[in-house]
Amino acid sequence: MAGRKSSASNIKMPDVNALFGLEDSNGKTEAKVVEIALDQLYSFDSHPFRVLDDEKMQETVESIREHGVICPLIVRPGKEGGYEIIAGHRRKRACELLGLKTVPCFIRNLTDEEATITMVDSNIQREELLYSEKAYAYKMKLDALNRQGRRADLTSDQVGQKSAGKTSREMLADNSNESPTQIQRYIRLTYLIKPLLEYVDEKRIAFGAGIELSYLEPAEQEQLYQIMQRLCVFPSLVQARKLKELSKEAKLDENGMEIILSDEKPAAPAVKLQRKKLNEYFPAGYSAEQMEEVIYGLLKRWKFEQRNIQAE
Repeated sequence: MAGRKSSASNIKMPDVNALFGLEDSNGKTEAKVVEIALDQLYSFDSHPFRVLDDEKMQETVESIREHGVICPLIVRPGKEGGYEIIAGHRRKRACELLGLKTVPCFIRNLTDEEATITMVDSNIQREELLYSEKAYAYKMKLDALNRQGRRADLTSDQVGQKSAGKTSREMLADNSNESPTQIQRYIRLTYLIKPLLEYVDEKRIAFGAGIELSYLEPAEQEQLYQIMQRLCVFPSLVQARKLKELSKEAKLDENGMEIILSDEKPAAPAVKLQRKKLNEYFPAGYSAEQMEEVIYGLLKRWKFEQRNIQAE
């Protein structure tokens, strides 16, 4: 709309040099920006973050249209040609939507572990991430840190500081607003089967309940999912804990699942009929019992007529 300030102006671009360790000790940029053709770029393997053509993407498109790509992509040379995107999947997509042919990039020679950690750290601060996105991103970072530890290589520049004396749990929280304990809770969600994890993303299953259910064996989760479908229910935190406890004792079976899921159901909301409105349809002096008898009689007739309609 003419005259309307673009929401893209509210987007805060991070300092890419500081975030990805592209500056030397004197604050000078080590890497040069190179224009790379979009068709030479491909996504990071097992990239856990969504790239959607939504409102946020449109804001990115508007920003690039107005200002260009302020924050270059981080890429590394591909093993079979081209370049693998480490950071900048959404910017690359925005450039595609704008019909651009090239995009500015920093080319870095990163190990698989360094690339994984950089990819996660560059995305984890984004707003509105799904539980599953955080879960698998943190899991990828933890695996990368553990692999680095086995090589006794925990001082990579891209982490931003030497990691001597830090545990993997502490390093996992670097560049994140989450505590190590909370991050471990996210990672537990990766033990959920896909349908249950989707329910957590959709908030049909609470985050805490999802963590409890993650301790069930995969076969138990599959069976639980089928029962949930049949009963049209979602386990509460209390019910999830009961399921976890029975599973831990090797006593969880289909019958137990049904009993627990049928327990503690919220009471159906009461149907209230106002006497003032009912008086419009009944003779003066009708008692509540008389009104009730007539109403039930009419409902029986209505039910009978509905069956006849369905049979036709």
